[in-house]
Amino acid sequence: MMTLLGPTSRAAALRTLTTGLAGLLLSAALPSPADAGAVRDDTPRIAVISAFAPEMTILKQELDEPSVRLVNGVEFTTGTLGGQSVLLFLSGISVVNAAMTVQLALDHFAIERIVFSGIAGGVDPELNIGDVVIADRWGQYLEMLFAREVDGGWATIPSFEYPYGNFGMMFPRAVTVLRAGADRPETRFWFPADEAMLARAARIAEEVALARCTAEEQCLSEPPRVFVGGSGVSGGAFIDNAAFRAWAFETFGARVLDMESAAVAHVAYANDVPFIAVRSLSDLAGAGEDANQLEVFLDLAANNAAQVVRALLRAIPE
Repeated sequence: MMTLLGPTSRAAALRTLTTGLAGLLLSAALPSPADAGAVRDDTPRIAVISAFAPEMTILKQELDEPSVRLVNGVEFTTGTLGGQSVLLFLSGISVVNAAMTVQLALDHFAIERIVFSGIAGGVDPELNIGDVVIADRWGQYLEMLFAREVDGGWATIPSFEYPYGNFGMMFPRAVTVLRAGADRPETRFWFPADEAMLARAARIAEEVALARCTAEEQCLSEPPRVFVGGSGVSGGAFIDNAAFRAWAFETFGARVLDMESAAVAHVAYANDVPFIAVRSLSDLAGAGEDANQLEVFLDLAANNAAQVVRALLRAIPE
C-alpha cells in the first residue's frame, strides 16, 4: 500500500525544494561513525537516489536492515528494498549537487545500477500532472552560449557546437565527457538510460497503481499513467514559463524537464554504470491556465515516483 504524506509535510517539503542540499551540508557538523576516507562498502548495490526528501521518507519506510553512514556530511543508508541490496541517499537539488553526490557514492560504494527519482515539470502537451515519465535519454539543455546581438540577429562562437535551435540569445551546446577506455574526450548532448532497465520499466508500467488524489482530497482531472521512452532535459533553473516550455518540447522533443537527471546520467555514463530516471510531474512548467500547481500536487507526485521505483526494483533480477 502506498503511503501519502500528511498535510503538514508540504511546508517542510517546499523548504527542501528551495534550499537544495543545505540540510545535508549542515549534517557535516554531526559526529561521523567513520572517517570519510575510510568508508568503503564492497557489497554490490543498486543506488536509489531522490532529489527530494519526501520520496526518500517513503522509501525508507520499507527498507529492511537499514544502516547509516556519513561521507563528507552526506547521509548514505544501506539495506534491502524490493528484494534488492540498495544504497539510498539524497542527491540534493541542482545539477552540481546531483553530480557531486553521485560521484561521491560511486567512490565509496560498489554500485551496480543507478535508479534516480524525483518530481519534475511536464513538457509534452500530452502529459498531465501526476504522470510518471521514464525517459530513454537525458540532455543538459541549459548548457548555453548567450550570444551577442548584432544587426537584429545573433553572433555565435564558431568553434562551439550548436546541435539545436536557439531560444533568443540562448544557444544550447553539447558537453564534453571523459570515460575509462576512451582515447579522447567525447562531445555529446544525450546520455542514455539503460536498455535493460527500460525494458523492465515497460513491463511494469501498466501494473503500478498511481495516486489521483492528494491527502487533502484534491484530485486530478485524469488518472495518472506511466510513460516509458522519449527525451528528458535538465538544467539549473526552475521553469514556469509557457513559451520556454514550448521551445523545450519543440527543440528537444522533451517530455519532461528537471534539475538533476541529466547530470546523474552524465556521471553514470562516465563511470559506465547503468542508469535510469523516474520522474513524476508535479506541475506543467508554466503551461497551466492557473497558477503553478507545484504546491498542490508535490506530495502526490513524490509518492507516485516512489511507487514506480519500488515496482521497478521488484522487477529487476537480483
